[in-house]
Amino acid sequence: MNNKKIVGAVELCDLPKLAITDLNVRVDTGAATSSLHVDNIEEFEQNGELWITFDIHPDIHNVERVVRREARVEGKKRVKSSTATREKRYVIITPIIMDGYQWDIQLTLTDRSEMTYLMLLGREAMSGHFIVDPEHDFLLTGRD
Repeated sequence: MNNKKIVGAVELCDLPKLAITDLNVRVDTGAATSSLHVDNIEEFEQNGELWITFDIHPDIHNVERVVRREARVEGKKRVKSSTATREKRYVIITPIIMDGYQWDIQLTLTDRSEMTYLMLLGREAMSGHFIVDPEHDFLLTGRD
């Protein structure tokens, strides 16, 4: 427990494999898996494996900016959303960097356009790394 850092309800992260930096992420202990907002998912095959290509809006303050990314599909997962609807989502594995520390997380891809934050950081991704203080934001990154 001594090695765990304290995070607030909102933090910043980088997703280097997806070329995204300083992404506002909502820390959500109620969600098992992490999720990222993407649009226009298309499947393709590469070296006998299922891959997807998708659009991301990496800047929460500029939704007009869209970048196209691709990732190998790790699997598909049935997830119950915050609105209690069940949906099947693509799962990818990608590195995340927070406070200079990097590790791989499972990330489900979905339409979060109606949500405030483009990404949720769920329990599985935080396990062993963080303790959450939901009263504050940006405790790890020190941003106001």
